[in-house]
Amino acid sequence: MSDSIVTSGAFDDELLQELALRPKTLIEFVGQERVAQQLDLLLAAARSRKKPADHVLLSGPPGLGKTTLAMIIASEMGAPIRITSGPAIQHAGDLASILSSLSEGEILFLDEIHRMSRPAEELLYMAMEDFRVDVIVGKGAGATAIPLELPHFTLVGATTRAGLLPSPLRDRFGFTAQLDFYEDGDLSHIVKRSAALMKVSIDDPSVEEIGSRSRGTPRVANRLLRRVRDYAEVHNGGDITIDQARAALAIYEVDPVGLDRLDKAVLEAIVRKFNGGPVGVSTLALAIGEEAETIESLAEPFLVRMGFLSRTPRGRIATAAGFAHIGEIPPAPHAEPALFD
Repeated sequence: MSDSIVTSGAFDDELLQELALRPKTLIEFVGQERVAQQLDLLLAAARSRKKPADHVLLSGPPGLGKTTLAMIIASEMGAPIRITSGPAIQHAGDLASILSSLSEGEILFLDEIHRMSRPAEELLYMAMEDFRVDVIVGKGAGATAIPLELPHFTLVGATTRAGLLPSPLRDRFGFTAQLDFYEDGDLSHIVKRSAALMKVSIDDPSVEEIGSRSRGTPRVANRLLRRVRDYAEVHNGGDITIDQARAALAIYEVDPVGLDRLDKAVLEAIVRKFNGGPVGVSTLALAIGEEAETIESLAEPFLVRMGFLSRTPRGRIATAAGFAHIGEIPPAPHAEPALFD
């Protein structure tokens, strides 16, 4: 993600609308109460000392608000924010260039921090702890390290895979927050707030319907709200009722618990083609015409979290709840042979 965003057409409008829906302060931020309280204390203490806040690491699945919290940290500290990502930093020089251009107290948001190159990681250690970097000039025996002092800044790192971060990097963060999936009530609150910002008329049953199908994720909730709004504009003059909401979600293949087309294809293949499993992910990918990585990253986490799927050393297995969800009966377990004296 670059410092500036350049898009066009309808995607530009939707992106701008998504940015407009983000809460600007911790008071506006819904859900993650424990994390919000801890951050509030951290930032209030930094403001009282008139010092930049400690470095912050935000970890958790996509769509739970890591970027939003980084922007809120900048807003609460009254500081500018610089946004970049791990994959964009492939060389130590790339990171040194960014760090040397920061101003005192600026927030550097580094998304997907676990995907930085190793040389850049090692440069970041010194920058976070000592606020300086050594710039290497020349090559070979004639190379010289020139120390470069940096302004005091706050690094906000975001990762979906905290386990991939090396311990020396994790240990340099003053505060680490693990974001959890949202409750349906919080998601309903987010849907209602977003609808008000979008000036969309929506009744309470529709708010709860969208919230309950949002997979515990605010990003999904806002996306579903936009699609339901589109349906209502075409079929009902823009007013969202429960019938409009359910009809729209049926068109977009989002079932009552939030499973989408890919989730259902995976679950149905395991149950109906492989008799509940176990089945390997590569075989499963061939059966439904998807990439194995897509199944592992997009479908499996939610199916496992819902209790519809289990991962075992032998492969993926559909649970009794998974069978029931698609209207099938689990096969009877093999009877153990009777033992006689």
